[in-house]
Amino acid sequence: MKRIIAFLVLLFSIAGWSIPAHAQRENRSIGENGREAKKAAKQQRKATNKQAKNQRKAMKKYQKAQRKAAKQQQHRRT
Repeated sequence: MKRIIAFLVLLFSIAGWSIPAHAQRENRSIGENGREAKKAAKQQRKATNKQAKNQRKAMKKYQKAQRKAAKQQQHRRT
């Protein structure tokens, strides 16, 4: 359980710091070319969506483990 919490904290911290810096670097190198800008924006959107999906999946897995642990503890008491 502690490992899962540590993993989620790590995931949140990485997601919060790396995305904006990467996006800023990408946008500076693009310049005024509209096609490249659209392509880079699409790429960024896809990466963000994929990361969000993985995060949702991890949270779902964590919640399932929590429910299972609570259920097992409840059975032990009775």
